[in-house]
This record gives sequence, C-alpha cells and structure tokens, in this order.
Amino acid sequence: MKETRARLLCLAVAIAAVAAVAGGCATVGHEFPSSGVAQIRMGQTTQQQVKELFGEPWRTGVEDGRPTWTYGRYRYRLFGETQTKDLIVRFDAQNRVHSYTFSTTEPE
Repeated sequence: MKETRARLLCLAVAIAAVAAVAGGCATVGHEFPSSGVAQIRMGQTTQQQVKELFGEPWRTGVEDGRPTWTYGRYRYRLFGETQTKDLIVRFDAQNRVHSYTFSTTEPE
C-alpha cells in the first residue's frame, strides 16, 4: 500500500515537472496598470495617490535615503520572448513623488 502511494506521488511530481518545463513560463511580481504612469507628477503626486493608482507595491526599500516603492511584473519564458515591466517610485520627505522610472519590454 505504501509502495503504491509512493509510486503515485512520484508519478504526480514527474507530471508536474514535465508540465512546468513544457510550459517554460515563470512569473515574478504583480501586474499593475501601465496607464497610471502618465498621471504621476513629480513633487505633486502623494504616496496615497500612487497606492490608489497601482495598489500595494511589490517591494519597498530605500534608495539614496529616500523611501522607494517598486511595482514589477517579470514573465520569463523558456521559449519565446521574456516580458518585463517595472515602475520604481522614490518619495521625498513630504511623501510626494521625488522621481520615478518606468521600463517595459512589452509592446505598447
């Protein structure tokens, strides 16, 4: 009985591995609306407004002493083109956008 369960488990793992390799796709990060980038105004847009536009950041950190939020989605494929997009927003002491960077490999 234990031997049968072990074989079934091995078979299930093997099928999952083959499916993952055959699909050859992995996604990291969170989807976010690229259309909101045009609404960001340096020195004016607040952290709360950024959150309303894009939701919770995927990562947070500090860059050059400034609070930094990162929104990103990175879709890697074994076959075909990798698609990435990321938005990095840096805030000033008043919690307004100091600067931001948006990059994407996706077609417009």
